[in-house]
Amino acid sequence: MSIATNTVSYHVDGMEFEGSIARDPAWQEPRPVVLVAHAWAGRSAFEDQRAVAIAELGYVGFAIDVYGRGKLGTSVEENSALMQPLLDDRAQLQTRLHAALDTACGLDFVDTAHAAMIGYCFGGLCALDLARTGAEVSGVVSLHGLFGAPDNHTDTAIKSRVLALHGWADPMAQPDTVLALADEMTRKGADWQLHAYGNALHAFTNPEANDRDFGTVYDADADRRSWQAVANFLAEGFGR
Repeated sequence: MSIATNTVSYHVDGMEFEGSIARDPAWQEPRPVVLVAHAWAGRSAFEDQRAVAIAELGYVGFAIDVYGRGKLGTSVEENSALMQPLLDDRAQLQTRLHAALDTACGLDFVDTAHAAMIGYCFGGLCALDLARTGAEVSGVVSLHGLFGAPDNHTDTAIKSRVLALHGWADPMAQPDTVLALADEMTRKGADWQLHAYGNALHAFTNPEANDRDFGTVYDADADRRSWQAVANFLAEGFGR
């Protein structure tokens, strides 16, 4: 298998966004697509590499962009300044997520009947928010994501399968928010799962995370186990 990557641009309300597509050009038939939503810094090499890993599973990987072309934070302050406006305006965030999904499903090598989204940290919230809009996708996966529910779509039924992969020691998603997510998913009729990794902190999939005081630490075991859970979840959802 030889994975090729290229960028794809799309627009929302006159603003340009740029994602990275990963796939094997030798595939003869359209394949399911998995969108990869980025952490609070913006679309980076980490998400692009995860899109490649998705392609290695046999799907089209699409590392999406919700900040705008070229917008990438390099500090806590910059990252927060990029993320906070979308936390404050979840409807705008959801519009951008749907634009990315529409872009992916408009590609001729994508099986439009089989789409999913995974996301990391802030991207985990993005994946959950896509489901919260009632999107008819095969599934969404939040990896060490934020769980706070938006103030819109409060009564919208969730049609996609949902998987939350959570570090139990994550200071950014305390147990009360985990219970709130479980209550929300149940109330909205979701087919949902939660896997909690003991002693794992926030950002447990990111090898560069090494700030225990901030609560972000890489955990090789949780990374490996969570990726296997992602692969199993996608295979079940796509019927492959």
